[in-house]
Amino acid sequence: MGANDMATPPDGSKERIRMMKPTLSTTVAAAALLTFGVSAPGAAASDDPIDAVAFVDQFEATAGKYEGYRRSGAKGICATGEFVGTAEARGLSTASVFSGEPIPVIVRFSVGGARPDAPDNVRGQRNMALQFDLPNRERWQMGNISSPIFGASTPRQLFELLVSRQPDPETGVADPERIRAFNEANPEALRQGAYLASQPVPASYGSVNYWGVNGYGFVNSDGVVQYGKWVFEPTAGVKGLTDDEAKTKGPDFLFDELRQRVAEEGVAFDFNLKLAELGDNVDDATVPLPEGRDKVTLGTLKITSVAEDAAGACLTLTFNPMIMPEGIKPSADPMLAARAAPYAISLSRRLTEGAKQ
Repeated sequence: MGANDMATPPDGSKERIRMMKPTLSTTVAAAALLTFGVSAPGAAASDDPIDAVAFVDQFEATAGKYEGYRRSGAKGICATGEFVGTAEARGLSTASVFSGEPIPVIVRFSVGGARPDAPDNVRGQRNMALQFDLPNRERWQMGNISSPIFGASTPRQLFELLVSRQPDPETGVADPERIRAFNEANPEALRQGAYLASQPVPASYGSVNYWGVNGYGFVNSDGVVQYGKWVFEPTAGVKGLTDDEAKTKGPDFLFDELRQRVAEEGVAFDFNLKLAELGDNVDDATVPLPEGRDKVTLGTLKITSVAEDAAGACLTLTFNPMIMPEGIKPSADPMLAARAAPYAISLSRRLTEGAKQ
């Protein structure tokens, strides 16, 4: 069967849909060759490879270079937690993360963008990156954002978006004609910004949804693969601030607020997977799954401590979305495998400069 085909189980029962996908072993190898934009199954033929060094250079030229900091999500804080999977998750996947035993997790919360002084009290993206430390030296790394969609469907499109926003060295302002030309040619790249602009300033890192915008497959003991996209939803509910409330909070309230919230009332998230059905697009991060799809709770993530300063175990982690345990597999989304090389280059630069949280 080809991609997005489904089959009824041999006994005719209405078990979970089986959605077959090609493997991405070749794209993982290609990412190691330091190209950003490697062709992956399902990727557009015109999405030519981009040298990963050139990509990181372009990101710095557009967003600014702040030595020692991550090139994206620069303003962040490290935390730790634990995850406990559900029985329903174990029916979907053999991955050890869903054993039902407490799994230690390294967590990094951050504000989107390259500025380490980014204000906390304005609308925009918040991030929650995770590393699950599993038995037998397995790890699962992921990056989740406060939007159900990403701002580019391919590495080439993301690169061209950055080029279109690069400021003129003389004026410090990007060429509006170049921006307009990109926007008209790539309307799907504007969806994420429109979504974030429509949302209030989060009251806390612990009171906002974090989506994994890329599709993944969950493989059960019979080899059946169920594709889907996930979201971490705060168990205490989503809470935003009014514009006036945000102004009174000031530009640097999120770190202390999270420390206090974890200490006094706790912070936890339900790890929910929205299940893809036949014909759903799981290979494009600019396209969410349709409303009304079934959702399964895979487990609960509890934040147990927050770093008191700029230290922490996540200081040098890159949160590569292609690091995952047996029982989980990537979709053919070209944004997945293509991230590894730029992440490695960015880390190398940060270490040379003196890595900061």
